[in-house]
Amino acid sequence: MRLDKFLKVSRLIKRRTVANEACDAGRVSVNGKSAKAHTAVKAGDVIEIQFGNREVKVEVLQVEETVKKEEAKEMFRYL
Repeated sequence: MRLDKFLKVSRLIKRRTVANEACDAGRVSVNGKSAKAHTAVKAGDVIEIQFGNREVKVEVLQVEETVKKEEAKEMFRYL
């Protein structure tokens, strides 16, 4: 699954366009490397997102095309 879509489906970022912009600005990295929106994400990957002066680091647990709002938190684990 594309990185921008995963960020939206997992509800780490609210909209896919915002996820795209964050990737283009270099504020998102996957496994320690700066990532573009088209980067493939799989279970076990570690995603780091810069939100201003705050950093969020999560591990991908599962990748699904669609999930309910309540199940979105099961897609990742905070590190």
